[in-house]
Amino acid sequence: MNKPLRIALTKGRLEKDTMGLLEKIGFDCTALHEKGRKLILSIPDANLEVVLAKAADVITYVEHGVCDMGVVGKDTIMEMHGKFFELVDLGFGKCRFALATKKGSSFYGGYDVKTIATKYPNVSRAFFESKGMDVEIVKIEGSVELAPLLELSDGIVDIVETGTTLKENGLEVIEDIAPISARLIVNMVSMKLRQNEIEALIKQIESNI
Repeated sequence: MNKPLRIALTKGRLEKDTMGLLEKIGFDCTALHEKGRKLILSIPDANLEVVLAKAADVITYVEHGVCDMGVVGKDTIMEMHGKFFELVDLGFGKCRFALATKKGSSFYGGYDVKTIATKYPNVSRAFFESKGMDVEIVKIEGSVELAPLLELSDGIVDIVETGTTLKENGLEVIEDIAPISARLIVNMVSMKLRQNEIEALIKQIESNI
C-alpha cells in the first residue's frame, strides 16, 4: 500500500466540518474524535494521515510539500497567496471579507488618507488599490473592532459572518469585499506524482458536498 496521503486541516471549525465530510464519505474518523493532544492522526481505511495546524501553517505545509493537501479558508489563501492548486470549494466555513466603519461615518468622503485596521493587510491593500485609493494600514492581532472605537482607524477590513459583533460595537458594514469559504488545496508536486489517488479522493469529496 502506498504511504498515506497527508492532509493538513485548519484546527477548529474547519477541522470539524472536514471530519464530518470524511465521515459522510464513509471513512472511520475515530482517531480524530479521540485525538487528545495529538496533532498527527491516521485514517487507515482512507489511507490518509491528518495533520492539525493553524490556517497559515496549512498553506506553508502544503506549499513545502510536507503535506499533499490541505483544507483552509479562502481568507488565508487571499492573504498569503502561495504556490499550490486550489481545487475544490468545500462550501462550509462561509463568511465574507467586508469593510466596516463607525455607524454614520462618511468613509468615502473628504480627501484625507484613510487609516484601516485589519488582520489582513494584503487583502486590504489589494482592495483599496483596485479602487485607486491610498490608505494607511495598521495590522491588528486581536479584536479589530476596537480600532475605530479608539480612533486608531477610520475603518476595518475583517471577516464578517453575521455582523452581530460589529453592531454591538456601533460599527456597520459599508461594503462587501469577497465571499469566503473553505477550500481544498493541493501541493503541485503531489498532484503530479499522486494524481490518481488525489483525484479519486476529490471525486469522493465532491460527490458528498
